[in-house]
Amino acid sequence: MGLSKFSSSNFEIEKTVDTLIRLGLLFFLIGLCISFIMPFGLVLIWGAIIAITVYPVYLKTLKLVKGRKILASSIVTLLMLSILVIPTWILTNSMLTGIMHFRDIYNQGQPLVPPPGNEVRDWPSFTKPLINFWQSASDNLQGVIIQHRDQLAELGKWLLAALTGFGKGVVQFLISILLAAVFLVYAVPLTNSSIKVFKKLAQSKGEYFAALTIGTIRSVVIGILGVAVIQAAMAGVGLFLADIPFPGLWTLLCLVLSIIQIGSWPVLIPLTIYMYSTTNPIVATLFAAWMVIVVFADNFLTPVLLGRGSAVPMLVLLMGSMGGFITMGFLGLFAGAVILSIGYKLFVAWIGGEEQD
Repeated sequence: MGLSKFSSSNFEIEKTVDTLIRLGLLFFLIGLCISFIMPFGLVLIWGAIIAITVYPVYLKTLKLVKGRKILASSIVTLLMLSILVIPTWILTNSMLTGIMHFRDIYNQGQPLVPPPGNEVRDWPSFTKPLINFWQSASDNLQGVIIQHRDQLAELGKWLLAALTGFGKGVVQFLISILLAAVFLVYAVPLTNSSIKVFKKLAQSKGEYFAALTIGTIRSVVIGILGVAVIQAAMAGVGLFLADIPFPGLWTLLCLVLSIIQIGSWPVLIPLTIYMYSTTNPIVATLFAAWMVIVVFADNFLTPVLLGRGSAVPMLVLLMGSMGGFITMGFLGLFAGAVILSIGYKLFVAWIGGEEQD
């Protein structure tokens, strides 16, 4: 009897140790796979997001080219690359042109900061400190720089880091678009595999959660990020036509502020004031009117593009965008909003906040 218990006990221990070893090897293998994928994780995720977003366009293109998947994917990819590359080239060119312009002004001995125009004499008295600072910067920019060197040094570091992150983000965007092209070609098997994964995780509600994820991705990318891109493009057109210095940089700031749901007004209001102080009132008023349209464009664009029942709280979008930017860089600004929105929608559906249709 005692021998039987001892044998049974040894068998249980051996079985437990065997299970622990198998689990340990499994987790070790999973950890290695994750470590190998991590350097490409962000571009893979964003590539999948792009593929899901443009899939309806891909299907329409597929019909036009009579079912040739590679050709349809190539057409959609070229379209996406043109949408990314052309604005990036314009943005970079405008910044380089602005830098060359300031260099020419410096070589000619002219003030780098234009003095306040005669129009500022009619401004309210509370703007006098701003006008005085503006005049000081125009008269003696070097002195102003020395006086505020610590603040300007921090601003310079931030701008350098932001521009570096922007360049890295553009490269990541290009890679993600190329990956999205591959995902589109293999869309059917990838979709089936994804649904199987959701069914493993959520059992009978797997297909519902898969559909909810796809719907959230498309609504956020088109209704939030799409609106931000449209607003930034509208602002950029006005800035270029008004011949404001560094229009590309201001356009980029408008894009970032729109994505994080603050809006472009912190950039456009000071630029409008600048226009009133340096140009004639008619041109400045036309510029101001266009910028009012830009600032409030999301009020009618978002409901149209976002769709019914797809709203995500602004706090979720803000946290996702800022958190993504801090942890992942410029591309995380976009991906963070989408990923956190997916998590929010799935959580709400899981706790019963949304009923399955």
